[in-house]
Amino acid sequence: MQHQTIVFRNRPRIVAVSSVAGTKESEGVIGRYAETVLSDDMFGESTYEKAECKMLSHVIDGAIKNANLRRADVDMIVSGDLLNQIISASFAARDFSVPFLGVYGACSTMAESLAVAAALVDGGYCRRAVAATGSHFASAERQYRYPLELGTTRPPQSQWTVTGAGASLVAAEGDGVQITSATLGKVVDFGVTDVNNMGAAMAPAAADTILTYFRGTRKEPEEFDLIVTGDLGALGSRLLKDLTWEKGLDLSQNHVDCGEIVYNVVEDEFQGGSGAGCSALVLNSYLHAKMMAGSLKKILFVATGALLSTTSAGQGESIPCIAHAVTLER
Repeated sequence: MQHQTIVFRNRPRIVAVSSVAGTKESEGVIGRYAETVLSDDMFGESTYEKAECKMLSHVIDGAIKNANLRRADVDMIVSGDLLNQIISASFAARDFSVPFLGVYGACSTMAESLAVAAALVDGGYCRRAVAATGSHFASAERQYRYPLELGTTRPPQSQWTVTGAGASLVAAEGDGVQITSATLGKVVDFGVTDVNNMGAAMAPAAADTILTYFRGTRKEPEEFDLIVTGDLGALGSRLLKDLTWEKGLDLSQNHVDCGEIVYNVVEDEFQGGSGAGCSALVLNSYLHAKMMAGSLKKILFVATGALLSTTSAGQGESIPCIAHAVTLER
């Protein structure tokens, strides 16, 4: 491991994916690529938290079935979510009787779980692992901001937490998208305290990880079809491009943000999508489909996370953030 980047010599690959999109998410371009589209964000459950847990179970099972495997054929589940003590991932894992690693990187969890799963498979510690995460708009709002019943006005810098989930089945062999490297991010804090302005908080962490990757590997942005960030939204994306431009790295030609493309572009979306399910949904539906079709051959997937809690925010703490990057090639 050099410059925070692990190069996977055996190139583990994503042999199957599964995704769930909520009602709002299904209205945009991503909805056409999602495997399961919800007609009701409750997903037939009595609470939003149970619905979030069900989404995760659904995509984990879906990825296993899409690989023509059984649950017993999977050696590890690596998963996390946004709720207290990652209860959605833990409660989902209890149904599978498969070894479980719970990870937490806030909205960066999809990249983190992919990196961990790929490392385990690449090192020969397991043959197959499922990396998964998700989020739910209503459960996240209740935990991090305000209950929906209050009808609180959203400020223009805010983003919508995506109701969605995604899972990737990572294997040592088989046809699929190869995971060639993972760059593990550092915690970066630029002193942002506004819990509604996730883009401004996370952009410096995304810039740090992207700059670290390119400096350490001596690659150029032009080598990638896309450099995809997780959920910076419109404002955060502009800040990221400014921060990297100042350091001599031009991302203007091939950068796209999952938060910018997950919804239809209309005024009431404000800055776009966020949440752990944002990058998980986009990666395991739209991006995977494009790579398997051959229209995308190489992407740098950089999921970003804000590592705050209601307690830290209530005590006036700033928002530490992190970003992890995974290189995907077809």
